[in-house]
Amino acid sequence: MNIAVIFAGGSGLRMHTKSRPKQFLDLNGKPIIIYTLELFDNHPNIDAIVVACIESWIPFLEKQLRKFEINKVVKVIPGGKSGQESIYKGLCAAEAYAQSQNVNNENTIVLIHDGVRPLITEETITDNIKKVEEVGSCITCIPATETLIVKQANGSLEIPSRADSLIARAPQSFRLSDIISAHRRSLEEEKSDFIDSCTMMSHYGYKLGTIIGPMENIKITTPTDFFVLRAMVKVHEDQQIFGL
Repeated sequence: MNIAVIFAGGSGLRMHTKSRPKQFLDLNGKPIIIYTLELFDNHPNIDAIVVACIESWIPFLEKQLRKFEINKVVKVIPGGKSGQESIYKGLCAAEAYAQSQNVNNENTIVLIHDGVRPLITEETITDNIKKVEEVGSCITCIPATETLIVKQANGSLEIPSRADSLIARAPQSFRLSDIISAHRRSLEEEKSDFIDSCTMMSHYGYKLGTIIGPMENIKITTPTDFFVLRAMVKVHEDQQIFGL
């Protein structure tokens, strides 16, 4: 079983708007979160979707799911106080759903994705699933296009080879048994500061596989990002209309 866990929590977007979180900003009559969910809903190898959402926006999201006929969402849950907590709550909901379908955690793959990353592709989702089947995990990356500088504890700087450097994006995908065990271990150790799932899994010694995803797989967090999204949506629409 393959379950997408979509993180649509967090605070509102700082884009000259005080009332609407970024994932619910409208583009051509459709919220950004719906663009993201459609990718997973339409993918033939995704069996179910769980969404961790800002609690006060759950009724709005549920209306949008009905409006745009998103059929694979099996659970919308309130997000937590942090991204790490929201993802854990989403994983618990995925675990409960898998158990209701008599599928154990070892046979369930979860793809953890940001609700504000609507520019991935069907191929990216497929590659994530295949890589987890092969090595147990998958981190979607893009090549580093600029030099990275890593500050060391002693004040010195490490400059890794650009050719060997990758930038982690999403989805980040794992066997449910592995990622939920890592989260429960972090709870026992009271470690709540992992920046993302691959950081947590690396900390606990799991082997991480990677795939290269599309460069446009950006997170919509600034006005510039929103303008890029609008341009990319226009390009995709033109391709469909003119058969490009």
